[in-house]
Amino acid sequence: MVLSDIIMSLSVNAGDFADDFAYSGRRIYLNNASVSLMPKSSIEAIKEFLLTYNSVGPDSAGADELVTKKIRSVRHIISGIISCQSDEVVLTQSTTDGINMVANGLVSLGAHSSVIVRGMEHEHHANLYPWLRLRERGVQIKSLPIGADGLFEINDLESLLDDDAGLVAVSHALYNTGAIMPVEEMGTLIGRWPDCRFFVDSAQTIGCLSAVDCRVSTMQCDYMSFNGSKWLCGPMGMGLFYCARDAGRLLKPTSVGGESAMICRGVDEECGSGGSVDDGSSNNTDDGLHLAFKELPDKLQTGFRNYAGVVGLEASLQYLKNVGFEKIRTINKNLSAILVEELERLPGAVVYAPEDPDMRTSIVSFNLDGMDPQQLVDMLEKKGIILAVREIAEHKVVRASPHFFNTESQMHALVDTLKGL
Repeated sequence: MVLSDIIMSLSVNAGDFADDFAYSGRRIYLNNASVSLMPKSSIEAIKEFLLTYNSVGPDSAGADELVTKKIRSVRHIISGIISCQSDEVVLTQSTTDGINMVANGLVSLGAHSSVIVRGMEHEHHANLYPWLRLRERGVQIKSLPIGADGLFEINDLESLLDDDAGLVAVSHALYNTGAIMPVEEMGTLIGRWPDCRFFVDSAQTIGCLSAVDCRVSTMQCDYMSFNGSKWLCGPMGMGLFYCARDAGRLLKPTSVGGESAMICRGVDEECGSGGSVDDGSSNNTDDGLHLAFKELPDKLQTGFRNYAGVVGLEASLQYLKNVGFEKIRTINKNLSAILVEELERLPGAVVYAPEDPDMRTSIVSFNLDGMDPQQLVDMLEKKGIILAVREIAEHKVVRASPHFFNTESQMHALVDTLKGL
């Protein structure tokens, strides 16, 4: 059976998708905000690819054609989801990779410039540590003040923006409470400052929210990084980085190789600007040779070899498209609503999530009075229910993150198990 037939044969019109995922029905997996389960079709696709790749010869024209086709397919599907051009999609290993590409490569960030970060230690460490490190270059790191719920006033952001503002960094949705940030409003405001770039960490939204909520065209962001193994249900080791064409010219690649650059001698018309970065440095040598970067996405993607990951992600993307991102969002909202309602009825339970279901992902964090979060998670895992411990600043919480293949009965089973502890 070919991959397309496998995908089409799946029960994408059923109300329960659990049978399409490779895990024991005796376990309840609710840690999708960390790493999601993969559809069986994706696992089968990886297996089929590895067999084919080896049979045709890994370093052969046939293998190269196969890999190129898969990479183009992933870029095409992602560009459709987030509303951008295919060449603005860079393949990475993780969300963190994309963040570091901006933090270490945006040459306009230097002494006397500033980076504005929402909530500082309330942010995920991957979207905080790379920015804090910029202090070594004299960059000022400003904290966008937040309330106890992690939300902020847009007026506070406006007060921090000035001629020295070089970048604003924010998570599209919070990893600890699921609260969705007003990225469209932020993009409009930041756009009034032509020298300020806008970075969005969307690791907790792409694949969890509807596609219309994830359009870079409405966010007006310059850069966005996300993960293929969370809500997109792809394999580990796959990340994606959106880099707007114009904003890409401001990035100096943090690594360079034969896939991302070329050697030119003197004035060579074939060595176009290729996203050359005007950072005041020169690559010219005494022998007339100079280094020129290729165009996006090659410029930022040197050495990428996770071809099996690409194939697995493509299969997962096709599966999710068949289900429909609007449907996925509807199911996720329903599951989280049930869980919030049931937890709020549980004596001693404290829920950390926005009340409005439209303002949160499916993440539901909570604590039980008198119980240590890590001990609680360990006890639940022994009973076959997988959750995670996360933090809100320094406050530890238990995080549940259901996805569309989870069921209403599993939400009730979790709460029933909590009652019996």
